[in-house]
Amino acid sequence: MPVFSSRRDGADGQVLDLDTAVKDGILGGGVGFGGGFAQKLDLKKMIEELNLLEIEIPSVFICPISLEPMEDPVTLCTGQTYERSNILKWFSLGHFTCPTTMQELWDDSITPNNTLHRLVHTWFSQKYFQMKKKSEDVSGMTSEILDTLKKVKGQARVLSLKELRRVVTAHAIARKTVVENGGVSLLSSLLGPYTSHAIGSEVVSILVHLKLDSSSRLNLTQPAKVSLMVDMLNEGSIETKINCTRLIELLMEEENFQVEIVSSHSLLVALMKMVRDKRLPNGNLPGLSLLKSISAHKQVRILIVSIGVIPQLVELLPELNPDCLELALFVLDTLSTIREGKLALSNCSKTIPNMVRVLMRVSENCTQHALSILWSVCKLSPQEYSLIAVDVGLAAKLLLVIQSGCNPSLKQQSAELLKLCSLNYSDSIFISKCKLTRTIQ
Repeated sequence: MPVFSSRRDGADGQVLDLDTAVKDGILGGGVGFGGGFAQKLDLKKMIEELNLLEIEIPSVFICPISLEPMEDPVTLCTGQTYERSNILKWFSLGHFTCPTTMQELWDDSITPNNTLHRLVHTWFSQKYFQMKKKSEDVSGMTSEILDTLKKVKGQARVLSLKELRRVVTAHAIARKTVVENGGVSLLSSLLGPYTSHAIGSEVVSILVHLKLDSSSRLNLTQPAKVSLMVDMLNEGSIETKINCTRLIELLMEEENFQVEIVSSHSLLVALMKMVRDKRLPNGNLPGLSLLKSISAHKQVRILIVSIGVIPQLVELLPELNPDCLELALFVLDTLSTIREGKLALSNCSKTIPNMVRVLMRVSENCTQHALSILWSVCKLSPQEYSLIAVDVGLAAKLLLVIQSGCNPSLKQQSAELLKLCSLNYSDSIFISKCKLTRTIQ
C-alpha cells in the first residue's frame, strides 16, 4: 500500500494518510452508509452538486496535477496516485516522469487504485447525503415560515420575517423554496402605503436575496410599494437603506421599467445623503451604483442636476475608493452631456483640479471619464477654463496619457485637449507650463 502525504484532519487532530484511513475507518463506512448505497450514487454528480468551498476534502483525495477530487485514481510505479485523465495527458505531452517527485519512470504502466476509489466514493456519498438531508430540513422550515406569515400579524409577523430572512440569507435552498412556493407574491403583498418600516425593512431584506421574475418586478414597481422604499431610504437603518437601493436597482433592470418611478426628488435627495454620510461608508457603493443607473435615463438628468448632485460629487471625489470613484465619475460624465450639467461643472471651483488629479492615477476608465468632463468644461469657454486647467498641471498629465499604452481614443482626445489648451500661450510659455520640456521638444 503506497503512503500518501499526510495532513491534520478531524476534531482530535490525528494524522490522516491512506493506511490510517483504511485501518481506522475514518474515510469509509459511516452511520447509515454501506457499500451498496455508495455505489448507487454517481461520483461525478455528487462532486458537482456539493459546494466544495464549504467542506474540507482530505488531501489524499486530491489529484496533485489538477488539485481537484479524483474520480478515477490510478497509481504509478513510484507510489504516487493521480486522476487517470490527468496523468494520461501528462504522458501525452512527452513527460515520462512522476509529476510529484520528478523521478524517471522505470515502468509506465498505471494501476487502478480501487481502495482509494471506494473511499472517495463513500466519503462523498456521506457528504452528499448530509447535504440532501440538511436541504430537506431547511426547505421544510422555510415552507412552515411562509405558512405562518399568511396567518400572523403585528409583532408575530415581524418575528416570522426575521426568521425567514435568517434562513434565506444563509441557505440557497431556502431562497429556492420561497420562490417556488409563491413566497415572492406573499412578501410583495406585505408592502403598501400602510406598511410599517419594521415590516417593510424585513421584506426588502429578503427580496434582495431572491431571483425575481419579470411579473414579480413589475408588481414591486407599483407606486405605493416604491414610495415605501423611498421612505425607508430616507429614514431607515443603513442596512435598510442599502437593501432598498439594491432592490430599486434590481427593479430597474426590467425591460419595461418606467423611468418615472425613479424621477423622484425625495429618492435622489435620499441617495445623495447616503453617499455623503461619512458615518455610513458602506452606503457609498450601493448609493452611487443606483445613481449611475438612474442617470443613464436622459429624462432624469435635469432633475439630478437641479438638486445639486454635481458639486456634491465633485467635492467627494478625493475621498472615494477606486470603485466608488469610477461610479461617481461616470455619473458626472453622463450629466456633462446636457447643458445644465456642463454649467454646473464649470461653476464648481474644484471640478478642474479634481479631474486633473484623477488622470493616470486610478484606472483607464477613470481617466476616460475625467478627460471627457474636462473637454466639456473647457469647450464652454476655452480662454477661461483652459488657463485654469494648465495652471493646475493638465498639460503635463495630457502628455503622460499620450505617451502611455492606453486606448488610442484616449490619446486622441488628450491630443485635442492639449491643442485647445495651447491656443492661449506662445510656444515657449506653453512648454514651460508643461514642465516636460524635453518631451515636448
